Amino acid sequence: MRIKFHGAAHTVTGTQHLLEINGSKLLLDCGMYQGKRAETYERNLNFRYDPRSVAAVLLSHAHIDHSGNLPNLVKQGYEGSIFATRATAELGGLMIRDSGRIQESDAEFVNKKRAARGQDPIEPLYTEQDAEEAANQLKGVDYDQAFEPIPGVVARFHEAGHILGSASISLEIEEKGRKIRFWFSGDIGRYRMPLLRDPILPEAVDYMIMESTYGDKSHSNPENAFIEFRDVVKRTVERGGKVIVPAFAVGRTQELVYNLNEMMTEGEVPHVPVFVDSPLAVNATQVFRNHPECFDDETRQFVQEARHPALDFKMLTYVKSVDESKALNERKEPMIILSASGMAETGRIVHHIRNNIGDPKNTICIVSWQAPYTMGRRLADREPEVNIFGEVHKRKCDVATIGGLSGHAGQDLLTKYALGVKDSAKQIFLVHGEERQAMTLQNLLKERGVPQTYYPELHEAIEI
Repeated sequence: MRIKFHGAAHTVTGTQHLLEINGSKLLLDCGMYQGKRAETYERNLNFRYDPRSVAAVLLSHAHIDHSGNLPNLVKQGYEGSIFATRATAELGGLMIRDSGRIQESDAEFVNKKRAARGQDPIEPLYTEQDAEEAANQLKGVDYDQAFEPIPGVVARFHEAGHILGSASISLEIEEKGRKIRFWFSGDIGRYRMPLLRDPILPEAVDYMIMESTYGDKSHSNPENAFIEFRDVVKRTVERGGKVIVPAFAVGRTQELVYNLNEMMTEGEVPHVPVFVDSPLAVNATQVFRNHPECFDDETRQFVQEARHPALDFKMLTYVKSVDESKALNERKEPMIILSASGMAETGRIVHHIRNNIGDPKNTICIVSWQAPYTMGRRLADREPEVNIFGEVHKRKCDVATIGGLSGHAGQDLLTKYALGVKDSAKQIFLVHGEERQAMTLQNLLKERGVPQTYYPELHEAIEI
């Protein structure tokens, strides 16, 4: 058996891990890399393996850094099934179609600028039609249901608690008379977060690929993050500004709407309009209703009664059309705009930032981890100037960062996750983390009696 780490190695985006078992190739996730724009295009376009040679794909969850390059995989010849939980299969189809629309829209916008400068046009990474073809290959499987994606491998999805439908993946592998218990964490969620069930921890596995996004720190509890977010909203609205939040359309957006509803209901912040400006979020609302199996008991009851506060909120408007989105930038009164993408690289959020970055009354609120070289990271680092669509904009608005809202496990839960298999695991591969975070976690695990950790290089191949 061989593992090749073709993404999310020494970085946090573009997850792709290729397993070679019994002469077949099994791909764990096919995410879109996000970083410097020129590098991003080249890395996403060019695979280090022939997509036609892949026998099956297992998708841990629908976030674009895990699913977003599936359209390219299919476009370049992959013809097999893309297995996922039922919620992920439905949600992932929406997300990659939305990504295809965004790729086309952003290319069209940039090409207008390039034409004015006498430059050649660029091609979108992929189109909505490419994404539609990939969506047709998604195949939903129940949590904990055993299935055989390739000969000699029995797979199961387990609750990861990260976003709707997210899963860790266990593999029971039989190869050349040897049996291997394998676990891929996907993105690990957190305990006691709104909406979702808690993540399931691994037990008695031989090899594990585990994320390390926040390997250097534990999160403050969700209650503290709630207070921080409340204070950002309150002071921005009181000075007459807008709160602009780059937020993943699924997961973070619903949690923030849940929080805003609670704040306004309790009179903790003024009642101002809340706009979710993402076509994907509009469609995702129905997906939430379709999959009560993903929620904790309290949330399931709310959803069944069609009155869940993340879905039905008096001050909330889901923005559908481009014209409605543009109109928000003409309005001057206080408001809150939640818009994708979460790293502020593509989509409508880029236009909202472009139109609001120069007003000191406004606040851009960063509520999730930001990959290096993304606009979200530059804003989180409070750079004085930001390049948007090839034009430099001076940042005069406030920037607030709230780490405690992350949907990723912090160092404490990551440590617990690894300790659960310390007596059985021959190797734990740390991925989906920058070097400082991963090495901090690796050193901590060694101190706690887990010496068998390894931080693989991008495209490294390892025999097990």
